[in-house]
Amino acid sequence: MKEIKNLKARLGKQRPDGWEELPDLALYMDQLISYMPRQLIPTEEGDALTAAMVNNYIKAGLLPRAEGKRYGRKHLAYLTAICALKPVLSMKELAALLNAVDNQHVVAEDWYAFFLGKLDESMSAVADSLDENAKEADLPALALRLALDSYVNKLACQRVLDLLEKQSKPAPPPAGEKKKKKKEGKED
Repeated sequence: MKEIKNLKARLGKQRPDGWEELPDLALYMDQLISYMPRQLIPTEEGDALTAAMVNNYIKAGLLPRAEGKRYGRKHLAYLTAICALKPVLSMKELAALLNAVDNQHVVAEDWYAFFLGKLDESMSAVADSLDENAKEADLPALALRLALDSYVNKLACQRVLDLLEKQSKPAPPPAGEKKKKKKEGKED
């Protein structure tokens, strides 16, 4: 089927720009909005990035604030990740994931290279799994398999994000400590 063959080819080859290919000059909002569509394969017509979305990502702590109304490579890298992950993760889950990365003090360029590597692995695996000779009658089974893969991956992802959240919370004091502080009148 021609459409499956085209999808397989796009998944096999189309990738976001690497760090060095990202513009080295900071972009204004309108430039940023016009640049981002070339970073990912679009999923739907109405899913284009808007200035309001960028501002919401900044308010939610997913994206660093602009530097004098200009957005650099780090912004483009984070936006590429946000746009790739937002169809499958909630804002809260995205924040937990990106905060976990920030807490590890990973350099943005290194994190982006890691992200691109994982994206490449996933896209290549799905491309390899597509049968370009699929017939129209095969489409329901293909869609079901892909949907179930998404479901199982989402379940696993949520559990791992739960573990990350538990790791980021400070451990409660030992049982005897709280009682001891109460008796001493030092509990906050």
